[in-house]
Amino acid sequence: LTNLTTLDLSGNDLSGSIPTELGDLTNLTTLNLYNNSLSGSIPTELGDLTNLTTLNLSANDLSGSIPTELGDLTNLTKLRLSTNDLSGSIPSWLDDLTNLTWLVLSENDLSGSIPTDLSDLTNLTWLRLSNNDLSGSIPSELGDLTNLMFLNLSGNQLTSSIPSELGSLSELTRLDLSNNDLSGSIPAELGDLTNLTTLNLSDNDLTGCIPSALSSLLSGLGLPDCTA
Repeated sequence: LTNLTTLDLSGNDLSGSIPTELGDLTNLTTLNLYNNSLSGSIPTELGDLTNLTTLNLSANDLSGSIPTELGDLTNLTKLRLSTNDLSGSIPSWLDDLTNLTWLVLSENDLSGSIPTDLSDLTNLTWLRLSNNDLSGSIPSELGDLTNLMFLNLSGNQLTSSIPSELGSLSELTRLDLSNNDLSGSIPAELGDLTNLTTLNLSDNDLTGCIPSALSSLLSGLGLPDCTA
């Protein structure tokens, strides 16, 4: 079926591995296989689908690392691989996918640090890396993602302080950094995020006081208001 542009098999009870032959459907722009019971690794052959704009393999039982061949999918706007058993690090080559608006890698077993090169994905509006085994600090370079509306890094092992540069994310409506090992004070610059409706910094080791501009969003942290 080499003329297919959309293949959506989501929400079934499919099992087994993803067929490598899907790599022959080079006219595909959308491939949705999410919410099944597919297992095994992500086929490297999917890297041949260079017309893809949407790839959604979320909510399966996929394992192994994210194949480097997906770095050839430079037309992707949405990449969703969440809720699997993927391991290894977040690939540095993701910065080649400069058309991405959604990057969702949450609820896997990814480890290592968050690549600073993700800051090259300036079209991102949605970045979710939550519930993995990520460590190290939050890159200050993420403050360059000025189109972000949703940022979720919760449920990892991130350390050090919250970068003040996140205060540059003026479009942000939701920020979740909860359930990490973050320390230090809450940057006053987060008070510049005037579009925020949800801010979760709970279950960290933060100290100091809550910037007054954020007091209504952070009443449950148990820290005093900076104006008190």
